[in-house]
Amino acid sequence: MSPSFHIPYLLPTALLALALVLKLPTFLRASRDPDVRATTLLLVWATAVLVVITPVNIERLNDLTGVPNIASPWAYSFLTAFCATGLTMIMRWREAPSVGRRRRIRRIYWIYAGVVAVLWLTFVLADVPTARVYDLDTYYAGTPWMREHILLYIAAHTVSSLVAVSMLWKWFPEVANRWLKAGVVFLQLGFASGLVFDVAKAAAIGARWSGHDWDVLSTRAAPPFALLEAALVALGFIVPQVGPALQKWVRDQREYRRLGPLWHALRNLAPAAAEARFGPWTPLDLRLLQRRQRIHDALRLLGPYVDPALYRRAHEAARCGDGVPDADGVAGALAISAAVGAYRQGGPPVAGPREPQAGVVVNGRIESIASALHRPRILEDVRRRMTSTGSAHHHG
Repeated sequence: MSPSFHIPYLLPTALLALALVLKLPTFLRASRDPDVRATTLLLVWATAVLVVITPVNIERLNDLTGVPNIASPWAYSFLTAFCATGLTMIMRWREAPSVGRRRRIRRIYWIYAGVVAVLWLTFVLADVPTARVYDLDTYYAGTPWMREHILLYIAAHTVSSLVAVSMLWKWFPEVANRWLKAGVVFLQLGFASGLVFDVAKAAAIGARWSGHDWDVLSTRAAPPFALLEAALVALGFIVPQVGPALQKWVRDQREYRRLGPLWHALRNLAPAAAEARFGPWTPLDLRLLQRRQRIHDALRLLGPYVDPALYRRAHEAARCGDGVPDADGVAGALAISAAVGAYRQGGPPVAGPREPQAGVVVNGRIESIASALHRPRILEDVRRRMTSTGSAHHHG
């Protein structure tokens, strides 16, 4: 068989292995969390199944151990563990913690542990001296004990897929969270793919019993659905956990960049406290927290230099102009820019009583001020309009 035949096995295996590597830091931090632990185990079992069933690895395992077809109980044991973990994770999602739920989860684990034990027992009792890489299920479909071995893993997988699809179908209308809903869709598609795999395998075995050759269903039609199931089910459990974190990362990244111009405008002002030095690998949320804190510290320092009268003129000019999306942000940006200039030149604070408007500029408009600083042309237009208006008033 050509190496290109193995490529379909490599892609989902690499995807699952990558997901497992990305999940390990969370597992190490929260290994006592049952959801985190179950998700990690699910990825381990799914990755192990695909690693073992890759044809080249089947041959290596046979050669390494000297036991023909030893990959069969290994692969089917990992598949059974994958089924059990998938069912228990769905139960954890659907039901609140309770004694009943814990009892049912424990029962599932014991049942599937028993299936794994029987898989190994039937393999040991079977006489399967000829190594079969691609057609083991149909080649030994009539062999005592190996027949039971094969039927047992198909039955366990079929039952778990049917139960999972049924639970997910009933639960889907109740799911409100969009990430969880997406996960449920992936799971439904994954377990449905698993059922197609089971039907194809069972049909090929049944054909062997009746003297017909439908091996192509087992060797060609079924494997792609097994690969699809592993990838989709893994995604189904990964998306609801990774999705919100990814969404938060995107939101934090957007805010971090949006605050950039304001941070650059204020970064050279003396900080209220020594700034921690973060490297490029520092988590984004910590870097965003530092950027926010630095901006707040600098704005508190600038408070006495913010001119409320300038803010009012800028606000009026911005409201009168065309194409100004946020007059408050533009006025605040211009007032802050002027305050930075006054502070750096060592000028005196703004004379006169502090008006509420200055406090608003310093403390309440950071997001809109940062956004306005992204539009220097608008700021320049408003500044020019203020100048022309001021000259008109002066000549008047």
